Amino acid sequence: MKNILSWEELKEAVERLREKGGKVVFTNGCFDILHAGHVRYLKQARAAGDILVLGLNSDSSVRKIKGEKRPIVPQKERAEVVASLRSVDYVTIFEETTPLNLIEFLKPDVLVKGADWREKDIAGRNSVLSWGGRIELIPVVEGASTTKILEKICLTYGRK
Repeated sequence: MKNILSWEELKEAVERLREKGGKVVFTNGCFDILHAGHVRYLKQARAAGDILVLGLNSDSSVRKIKGEKRPIVPQKERAEVVASLRSVDYVTIFEETTPLNLIEFLKPDVLVKGADWREKDIAGRNSVLSWGGRIELIPVVEGASTTKILEKICLTYGRK
C-alpha cells in the first residue's frame, strides 16, 4: 500500500505537509484485532490535525508488551488493515516497546492517546511539549478491547 512507509519516507511526507503549514497528528498502538473502539478513536485522532500518522508496534514489540501469544494478526496484515481506514493517512512500524524514538524523529504537532492513559505516562509527551506541540486524550469506548474480544472467543469456542 502506498501509505505504509519507512521512517525516512514518512519524514519526507511530513516535511512536505509542514512546508504548507499543515499539522501532523501522531498516535500509536498494536491494533491487533480491529474493533469499533479503534475506528472511533482513529477518526477522532484524525480530526486533531491535517494528517494522521499511525505508529504500529511490530510483532516483536507486541509480544514484549502483550505476551508470547500476541499478536494474533501479523504486522504486515495489521498495517494493511489500519492503512485502509479513511482516517489514517500514513502507517509506519516501530520495533521498540514505546514510540519515543519515532516521535522524536517525526516531531508531530499533536500526540494523541486514549484517555485510559495518564498524560504524564505517555511516551513522547515531554518531547512533544518541548517543541510546542500538544497532547490530546480521546475517550475510550467502554467494553471495546481486543483482550475482551479474545476472552469472549475463548469462552464461546473453548480454549485450545
